[in-house]
Amino acid sequence: MSNNNLTEIDLSGNIVVVGLGVTGLSVVRYLCGKGMLPVVIDSRENPPGEEELKQQYPDVKKYFGVFNKDSLATAKQLVVSPGLSISSPEFEYAKSQGVEIVGDIELFARDVDAPVIAITGSNGKSTVTTLVGEVFAKSDVKAGVGGNIGLPALDLLNKGNQVYVLELSSFQLETLSNLKPVSSVVLNISEDHLDRYDSMQGYIAAKEKIYNNTDVSVINRDDAVVSKMIVSNKNIGFTLHEPKNNDFGLKEVDGESWICRNNQLLINTADLFVGGLHNVANIMAVLALCDSFDLPEEKVFSAIKMFGGLPHRMQCVAIGNNIKWFNDSKATNVGAAEAAINGLTGNVILIAGGESKDADLSSLKKPVSEYVKAMIVIGRDAILLENVCQDVTEVVHASCMYDAVVKANDLAKSGDTVLLSPACASFDMFKNYAHRGDVFNDAVKAVLS
Repeated sequence: MSNNNLTEIDLSGNIVVVGLGVTGLSVVRYLCGKGMLPVVIDSRENPPGEEELKQQYPDVKKYFGVFNKDSLATAKQLVVSPGLSISSPEFEYAKSQGVEIVGDIELFARDVDAPVIAITGSNGKSTVTTLVGEVFAKSDVKAGVGGNIGLPALDLLNKGNQVYVLELSSFQLETLSNLKPVSSVVLNISEDHLDRYDSMQGYIAAKEKIYNNTDVSVINRDDAVVSKMIVSNKNIGFTLHEPKNNDFGLKEVDGESWICRNNQLLINTADLFVGGLHNVANIMAVLALCDSFDLPEEKVFSAIKMFGGLPHRMQCVAIGNNIKWFNDSKATNVGAAEAAINGLTGNVILIAGGESKDADLSSLKKPVSEYVKAMIVIGRDAILLENVCQDVTEVVHASCMYDAVVKANDLAKSGDTVLLSPACASFDMFKNYAHRGDVFNDAVKAVLS
């Protein structure tokens, strides 16, 4: 049933799924599988997943429209979508009335049946999550990989998994209390989601929750914020410098760069299929996260060396006229773009821009000044990027992605690299970052043909 007046629906004593979509549907599947019939509400009139809900769960009552705080406050439990802020007045009031507020990951944590590895960070978390999953697959260990990517966490349960590898967003961590990971990591912190949080401290506090109740905290020693977080007594660090104690790091031997632990050489970076120093850091995080598991070293190293990265994440999409074209559309914030630029060698033609999400773009100036010979800006906040970087490099405006690729091709010379690393969200011009990356790939193919 659908209803346009929440006051006509009695939520008293019910488990209420707040927000449909992929995550909300997974919660409904989970609860119904446990014999519990929830009520579903969503502020959107026609939320994604509506038809599937009607067809598969016709007995589940549903309401699509504006929330009413008085009705919400009568529920037994609110299972809130990560897309909704629990600091909103409606949820704050419900909490004050004794209503339990959780998310899908909290439900997962209360029912999990195997060890968990938990991964978050401003950048790189999908890459690390995927690679950890591939390390286990190569080692013949059945891993359920998902969370903020792929399958929702609740859909991974009861599938015979021997370990769970979860990517968790700051939004998912907000409602989490009882997860007890074997190992967890905050890969890095840079300004992001300030359209959701009142300050950076709120964002950092949400990320830091991943270390609660973990057996082993994996720490990025090079990140000024992460390295100061409160963690468990047992921790393993990683650094792009020579490591100390039992950490992972880099060591130069006869002009070659090796990933090592203490003085033990593990993987020559020249043998890696993925490029960029940030991916070297990601690989060290993977090694640290998997350290608690007795995995065959040769299979772990083999999986790492074979890993080709993820689409739209420093993906080399073309080489023409001795010019490399990289798609890093997933770089939706400044920190990700900085890592991409710093991880390349030679002159860079940077394509950037989009919706900045009110982030401070000023830290982009330093890597641009060092590596970027020209910057092509697109999208809503192009002028903000120009204001930051116009004193240190040539800045060119483009009307669309195809125009940006044409202008990049005109500016690039033999030996240069063209990098799409927007430092901004995509929704001002595209459906999402993947759509932006696909348009870039198509434009590159057309221009180079």
